[in-house]
Amino acid sequence: MIKRIFIFLAVFFAFAGSVFAQVATIAVAANMKDAFTEIAAAFRSAGKPEMRVVYGSSGNFAAQILNGAPFNLFIAADEQFPLELYKNGKATDEGLVYAIGKLAIISKTSSGTQSLTSRVEIAKAISKANKVAIAKPELAPYGRAAVQYLKAENLWDLAKDKLVYADNIGAATTYVASGAADIGFSALSLAKSPELLKQTRYFLVDARLYDPIKQRMVLMKGAPQEAVDLYRFMQGPQAQAILQRYGYSTP
Repeated sequence: MIKRIFIFLAVFFAFAGSVFAQVATIAVAANMKDAFTEIAAAFRSAGKPEMRVVYGSSGNFAAQILNGAPFNLFIAADEQFPLELYKNGKATDEGLVYAIGKLAIISKTSSGTQSLTSRVEIAKAISKANKVAIAKPELAPYGRAAVQYLKAENLWDLAKDKLVYADNIGAATTYVASGAADIGFSALSLAKSPELLKQTRYFLVDARLYDPIKQRMVLMKGAPQEAVDLYRFMQGPQAQAILQRYGYSTP
């Protein structure tokens, strides 16, 4: 009888441990969605467990983590928000830059826009557009870069009353793909998506006209081993090759 009880307890605690084991929760900037989906699949193919992945704006994630959200790894779209978490004692260290993003302008294929490779063409497209999609600059680094570009090219006054703001760059991209905006600013990594290219075309923005989009990641204190392993995997050749295919530069 006692032996049976011990066997029951052993099975119970083994089961409970598997059920209640901490699942790594990863916060990923929206511009990384397509690239990270592929990176996560490569990571899991090495026998790693499933993770909970949430996509959104870097600014919103930083605010949530500061308020206690249980994210274990923050793969951001800039440096400001991860470093803010470190300064506030949330991250184990300053982390590192894993990629450098690029800004693109996208337009609906059906809009008839043939080219947006010069300031004159972009100005003409903005004048013709009813809405121009952009991510909120206070939340999303790609939105901030878009504002810098518009001001550097003296297009801000032309565009400012036509801007529609999205919480993140993925949503801003969707505005154009759905036709809610005529043109908009996106991340090159999203603009290159095969699905998006069925509906839109993209044009690379001159990177000299906005601050470099250095994307940093940080581990949160107490992160489970799976998050630590992913953090290391992101630095490896397989993940770096995927990032490059999606238009990122890598350190």
